[in-house]
Amino acid sequence: MAEYQITYWRQIPAMVTAREGRRNTFKVELPPRFQAAIDELAMREGLIGTDEYLEEWRRDGWQTRAGTPEEVATAVAKELEQEFTPTKIGEILRDLEK
Repeated sequence: MAEYQITYWRQIPAMVTAREGRRNTFKVELPPRFQAAIDELAMREGLIGTDEYLEEWRRDGWQTRAGTPEEVATAVAKELEQEFTPTKIGEILRDLEK
């Protein structure tokens, strides 16, 4: 069993961290399109290089899932890639601009 946590910038996921104990940790960054969307929105709002940009990062609570940290982080990242299609990310960007 491993615990995992998703890191978001506002509602856009960026990374999955999974762990088993204190030393066995595995992280998966989501594909570049996620960071590109984060950067685009931050630039639109003038948040690049500011404390406000950093304040928008958040982490979900730890959740438990069967598997090693590598298996869990990889699986959760793939699920997020499928859930957050380019169309959905575009919708999030439009909604957050309002």
